[in-house]
Parts: sequence; structure tokens; C-alpha cells
Amino acid sequence: MLRKLHIQNYAIIDEITIEFSPQLNIITGETGAGKSILMGALGLILGERADTTVLLKADKKCFIEGVFAVGNKKAVVDYLKDNELEDGNELVLRREIAASGKSRGFINDTPASLQQLRSLASLLVDLHQQFDTLELGDSDFQREVLDALANNNAPLEAYQGLYRKWTQLKKILEQLQQEKALFNREADYNKFLADELNEAGLKENELEDLHNELKILSDSENIKAVLSKVYLELRGNDRPIVTILKQLAHELQPYASFHPGMGAVITRLQSAQIELQDIADETESLNDRVNHDEKRIDLINEKLSIGYKLLKKHGVQTTNELLAIQNELAKKLEAVLNIDDAISSKEKELAQLQSESGKIASMISKARIKQAAPLEEKVNELLARVGMPNAKLKVKIEEVPAGPFGTDMIEFLFDANKSNRFEPIRKVASGGELSRLMLCIKSLVAQSIDLPTMIFDEIDTGISGEAAKQVGLIMKGLAANRQLICITHQPQIAGKANAHFFVYKETKGGAIKTNIRLLNNEERITAIAQMLSGEKPTAAALENAREMASH
Repeated sequence: MLRKLHIQNYAIIDEITIEFSPQLNIITGETGAGKSILMGALGLILGERADTTVLLKADKKCFIEGVFAVGNKKAVVDYLKDNELEDGNELVLRREIAASGKSRGFINDTPASLQQLRSLASLLVDLHQQFDTLELGDSDFQREVLDALANNNAPLEAYQGLYRKWTQLKKILEQLQQEKALFNREADYNKFLADELNEAGLKENELEDLHNELKILSDSENIKAVLSKVYLELRGNDRPIVTILKQLAHELQPYASFHPGMGAVITRLQSAQIELQDIADETESLNDRVNHDEKRIDLINEKLSIGYKLLKKHGVQTTNELLAIQNELAKKLEAVLNIDDAISSKEKELAQLQSESGKIASMISKARIKQAAPLEEKVNELLARVGMPNAKLKVKIEEVPAGPFGTDMIEFLFDANKSNRFEPIRKVASGGELSRLMLCIKSLVAQSIDLPTMIFDEIDTGISGEAAKQVGLIMKGLAANRQLICITHQPQIAGKANAHFFVYKETKGGAIKTNIRLLNNEERITAIAQMLSGEKPTAAALENAREMASH
């Protein structure tokens, strides 16, 4: 609800503040007094673009502020939370336009973009000013009208929960199918590589070990000769080193007690003898194991040849890197086998969700179809009441592939002149027709949809008399539980106001400026009488105005 609007230095407005009623607010005034200027100022805090031509005084900034009572309106609370904006029971939208032309927007004193102002304003205000600002031609709104009348809120929530799961699962399935296609393209080549590595039968560090073994086998004669020489020197000669060391230790033994260091020397000689004896034995063992084996050399060369080709092919340096590639290929081939099972499982889940959501969507569709004819009938009755007896609304519902709101495409068609040629509303209805049509529709769904503040700018275009009275009655009923603001020239509508504001021009400081004031009861009667009979109302007009204002 718009509680207060403050405007400063805008067009021919110096400074005004308007405090609105929570119900039906009527704004009247002579043509050219500035009623449309008020709507232009309000449009700025609702996110419309502006330029410096709106400044009354070029050296001062323009300042427009709207104070809204939010209450617990969930959509507004959620928007503020999602955009990390301060919330509370009161919401202030402000727009400032500097003399330089720079424009700034604020939401609760926090700088905000025009898009943020527009998005938030759409939750607060329904401004019926020009054809292109109306949401009546919007397919989402048309669907919401039918769903509100059909009480589809609970089944829609259930359907949308299933639909979200379905879309997420569908994405997963598509990814699996893409992976399968990729696997299939690569599978033959991967299998060839894997078979090649499996056939090689490599073990950890095998190529490196074979390389070392080949070096030994290739030079086995020289190695054996050196090993034999070492063994002979240590144990095989007439005077082997091991025997000499043993003899030296034995000769020193009788003198061990003569000097403290003698025992240590003997011990070290004995240790050296034992160590060299072990070396000699190991040398002999190595010599026995080193043999020239042509068959073994051929086998090693063959395996190394295969291994080196594989190293080069895969661009790696070691046996273990080849084994890692072999392991990865095995996983890819296993994935090819597993992915079909995964796809089959997801397809079953998808079919189940589709079946469940389809049942709910069918129920939603039936409820919408059931409400279409009564909506047409009631709206057409109201259209006749508000001065459009030849106008007819038709609700078109077509089945379409499942979407986030079911399987229906809903479109309101309109025929303004009994031509029996129904066209989409957005294509054929004029601004005045749209405003009255919107009023009729919203009066029917007002109890089911949490409507924001509704503003009608000259909804009375082209009507008078009984039709204007009916518009006033519909607006009065609609305003019983929500705020309406209406600019009108019709006394029948003005007479239904909870708060009647009068816009006028006055000369101040040698300049003409727009001002507005809230009329008391007697002023209201006079203003309505003037709307009936002119500047100087007759006694009959005053009496008629009194009767209008009292009902």
C-alpha cells in the first residue's frame, strides 16, 4: 500500500506531499491542472527513465519519494532478502535527478538500479496508465487469473516440485547420453590401446629392470672375468688376502697383553678377514649367476622393443606411467559398459516423474477449463455494466508440451465490436478498454490473488452516466480489501471515494505551479457538483452530488 508520496522540484510541482487512504483514493481536477504530472512523478520511483526536462528549477535536484506499507507481503519480503536489501514493515522508494541529469534510485536508503526499482515496484503497484504498461496481455497474468479462480495453488506447487525434479533429471540423462555418444566414438580406439597394453603384460618397473639385466647379459664375459679375479685375489691364490689377514692376526695374538692398543688391532684384522671372506663368497655366487644366455637376450630385446614403442606412442618415460594409462583405459571401457545401465535407470525415473506430473497437470488443466466459461460470462456481464455492451472476452486454452506451469497455453481473446473476430488482447484493445477490462477481471479474482496497489489513470475515458456509476461501484467493492488510486473526470466515480484529492494550479512567486489537497466532506460535494454542472453548481447539482457522496 502506498502510504505517502512526496514530490519536490518536478515539472510544475514545487513541493507537495500526499498521504493516501488504504482504500479508494480519487484524484480530480481541471484538464491541464497536473493530474498526469502526478502519475509521471510516481512512474519515476517505479523505475521509469527520466531527463533534466522534468526539473522545475534547473539548479536544484528533483526528489520523489514513496513510502509503502509492506506488512507481511511474501513476494516483497523475499525480493528484499534475495537482493540483500533492508526489510521491515515500511518500504521507502526514492528517486533523485540532479541538475546535471544524473539519476539515482534508492530502496530503503540503499542505492538501487532502475531494474531493481522496476522489479520491486511491480510487486507494489499496478499502474494502469498506458497500453504498454498493462499486464493484462501477459500470458502469465492470464494463467494466474484462471488458476486463482480454479484454486490451483496447491496442485501447482505439487506439479512444479515434480517438474523441477523432471528437468534436473532430464539434464542428467542428456549428459549421460552425450557421454555415451562420446564413449562410443572413442570406444574402439580405447579398446585397441587397452588390448595393446594388456598384450604387452608389463609389470611394475619391468622395462627398467630388463634394461639393467640386458646390460649385464651383454657384458657377461667381462663381468665374470673381473669377478673371478676378485675371488682369486681374496681366496683362490697361493697367498690369498683372506689367508694373509688370518695369519697376521694369529702372529699378533701372543703380544695382545703387551700394549693396550694391540688387542684392538687384532680385532680389526679379524673383522676385515671375515668381511673379505664374505665378499669373496658373494663374488663367487655372483659369478655363478652371471652367464651369457642368447635366448634370454633375445627375449629381453623383444620385450624392450615393444615397451619402448609403447612409451613413445603414449608420450611417457616409465613403465609405471604406461600402467597408469592402462588402468585409465580399463576404467573408460568399464564406464562404457556401466553407462547403459545408468541411462536405463534414469529413463525409468524420468518416465515415473512424467507420469506423476502428467496426472497433476491434467487435473490442473481440467480445473482451468472448468473456470473458462464462467469467467467469460461474468467478465462480459461486467463489461456491459461499465459501458462496453458490445465487447466480449473469450478464453482460449490449448494443450502444449509440459512446462513449469502445466500443459496449457492460455490466451485471452477480445472482440470490442461484436464482429465475432476475436484477437489477442494486446493486439486489439485500446488503453481505455484495457483499463476497464482489467478492472472487471481483477474484481473477480481479488479475493484469490494478492493484488498490489492498483492505479487507474482516467479509466473513465468514453463512459458516463450509468456506466460510470457501475465503474465506481466495482472500484468501491474492489477497494474494500486493497488500495486503489484513480484519476477520473466522472462524478459518479468520484462519489465513491474514501479519500478525494483535488489537483489545481496556483500562481506563486509569479510562477504557475501545481498543488493538491485532500477535500473535506463539503469540499467533496462542491467538487462533485462542479463536475456535474460547471464552475457554479446549481442547487440541484449540489443535492445530486450530496447523494452521490453519501452512497
